[in-house]
Order: sequence, then C-alpha cells, then structure tokens
Amino acid sequence: MSNSRAFNAGTTVFIHARIIDAHTVIDNGWLLVRDGVIADKGEGEFTQDLGEQEHTVVDARGNVVSPGYIDIHSHGGWASAFDDGNDAISQARTYHMLHGTTRHVLSLITNPWEVLLNNVREAANVVKRRTDIVGLHLEGPFLSVKRKGAHDENCLLDPTPERVEELLDAADGTLRQITIAPELEHGLSAIEQFAHAGVNPAVGHCDADYDIARTAFARGASIMTHMFNAMNGISHRAPGPIPAASENSDVTIELIADGFHVQVPVLRAATHLAPHRIALVTDSMAAAGCPDGSYLLGNLEVDVVDTHARLRSNGAIAGSALNLEEAVQRMIFEVGMSAQDAIEAATWTPARALGLDKVNKTTEHPVGLLEPGYSADVLLLNQQTMNIIDVWCDGIRISECVREK
Repeated sequence: MSNSRAFNAGTTVFIHARIIDAHTVIDNGWLLVRDGVIADKGEGEFTQDLGEQEHTVVDARGNVVSPGYIDIHSHGGWASAFDDGNDAISQARTYHMLHGTTRHVLSLITNPWEVLLNNVREAANVVKRRTDIVGLHLEGPFLSVKRKGAHDENCLLDPTPERVEELLDAADGTLRQITIAPELEHGLSAIEQFAHAGVNPAVGHCDADYDIARTAFARGASIMTHMFNAMNGISHRAPGPIPAASENSDVTIELIADGFHVQVPVLRAATHLAPHRIALVTDSMAAAGCPDGSYLLGNLEVDVVDTHARLRSNGAIAGSALNLEEAVQRMIFEVGMSAQDAIEAATWTPARALGLDKVNKTTEHPVGLLEPGYSADVLLLNQQTMNIIDVWCDGIRISECVREK
C-alpha cells in the first residue's frame, strides 16, 4: 500500500458494532465514513438517509470496532527491515497492517554513521510518499555502551551539535522520535536541540540516574523508550530513570507487551505506575511473522528460538517477533487491562505522544480516535478474542489494497 488516498475510499457504514476508543464505549453503535474520514457516529440503529449515494454497509454483528493501532517503535517484519529501503519497508508494513497497525513510525537501528545517514535518507523518501507511515524513529546511535542491548558498540556516538544537524538534514522533516542516553557528554544539549527542531526525544538505552533523567524530561524529552529494557532498574537508594518517567505526567512510556521483554507481573505493575500514559510498542525485528531461524538486526546476527530473538554473539535480547494485535490481546487477557484501556494504549496514547492527535503541518487528519474529522483508520475485532477480522486505513479496506498489489 503506497498512498491509500489513491484508492477510492467512498462511503462506508459500520452497523451493530461495539465501538471502543479511548473516550467512548458504545455497545450497539454505528460509524459513518466518507472519503477516508469519519463523518459521524451514534448509538442504536443507523437511520440516516444516504439517498442514492453509493455506499458499503459493514455489519459488525456485535463485534468490536476500534481505531487502527499505531506503532511508534518497530524495526520490521516478514523477513524485512525498515533500514533496507522501499521494498523491505513495503513488505514489513503489509505484515503489520494486516495485524491492525494502520500507522507506523519506522525505527532504524544503529549502523556506521554514513550508512545510517543513507538509511535515513532512503526511509525519509518513503515516508513522504505514504500516508500510513508517519515518520522515523532513530534508536541509536546516541546510546550508552553499558546499556547498548542489541546495538553495535563500535557504532555508538556522542550526540554532538554537528551530528544532530546532519541527522536532521538527512531526515528532511520526517524524524519524529530519537532515543538518547541523557548522561552522554552532549546528551542533554542534544535533547534540547532535537526538541527545538520539532523531534520528540526519548530517554532510553541509558544508565542515567534519577536526577539526570528528570533533567532530560525537563529539557524536552517526552518519551521513555521501552521501559524496563536496556536501562538501569529501580533501586530503593538509586531510583534511576523509571521513577523519573513515571512521576512526570507529560512523559509517554513505551512498553513491549510480549511477556518476554517484560513479564506479565511487571506489565501489570506498569499499568499502575503510569495509567493512560502507556504506549504499546512491538520493537519488532525482521523475524516478526516468520518462523524461528537466523536473521539480521543491522549488521548483527540474531537467532530466534521459540519466537524469542537474541544476538548470536552474546545472547542479548534483540527486538521481538511481536505485533500489536498480540500485544493488545496480552494486556487484556493476561495482564487484566480493560479492552478500552488496552485499545487506548495502542491508539490514542501513541498518537498523542507524537502529536498525531491534532491537525498540524504533517497531519492532514488526526488519528487515534473514532470521532468526526479523524482519519478513518478502523479495525473490526472479534468480541471474544480480539483477533483482527478486517482493517481499514483512510477508509480503504486493506484487503482491497493487498489484492491490487
């Protein structure tokens, strides 16, 4: 799917639906979509006269209708990585779209500096052509060597002002988010520099103490990259970055809900640490949607066993094989979140984190809710299992786009 508005969205009416978004639950509702945008919604029977206007009726039969999922931290899927150009991006996007992710931020991994800049330029060109891709996230190279996770230590750098400007130039307005260890020599100044440029700095892959993390959030960082992973944990005499993020109501907290990166009891604790501020992310790598085997993450070899990815060299966890459909299901059925709160964590919270919840110079229509004026990113979900039944992006049924390809 390149640009969904190239297809004729037309008019679609969803009826007999359990409509759920972050703000509303309607047990028997309807949703009206026109030309890729939500036009109206209501409770009970749909009675509007559409006249002779051509339209499609989708009978939800009591199943859930929700906003499309938004993944702000993902590296690929279907044996393809977002670092590897247009065809790989298209392949991985198709996989995640079919699992409900209608909007995606492409996360690029640490690579040698010139390779990274080239990857950013190529991915930026793709972003400019597609409505379903809302920007780039750089997870590196400005990370702590001590908390590098599955990043190549030889490619990690300090975020000097000159390097920050090079990245901003390469991204050409498409950079939405960047992960930074604030304790690096130029970490705090880089956070201010990126924030001033309209990028959302994220604290992560760090060994920052509580005070440095608090300062980072005060200077413009607004996201915590995959909380609990690749950072110092909570100690009663060394609280570290997690309490600094949890107590700041302006900070969105990413959470990898695969039960492996973060086990279920800790996922449950996170819902109490930062209610309504958790953004479910996949941190998925190329192995998502694929069988166990050998894969690459950047230039590092990864082995996937029982869907768990680890670096071959040292056994470090190396991304996930997760999709957001599975993440939402786990938060509901294993963690105990309400369906509304889990959907909020996959839709409205990530939208707000990156300013996608409002019209601006890069967002023609907001996303994350089923409200008039919002893009018609709509999921039809099984009421009992929360499995994806069907997906619409910009009012276009995705199976039609896949057939067209």
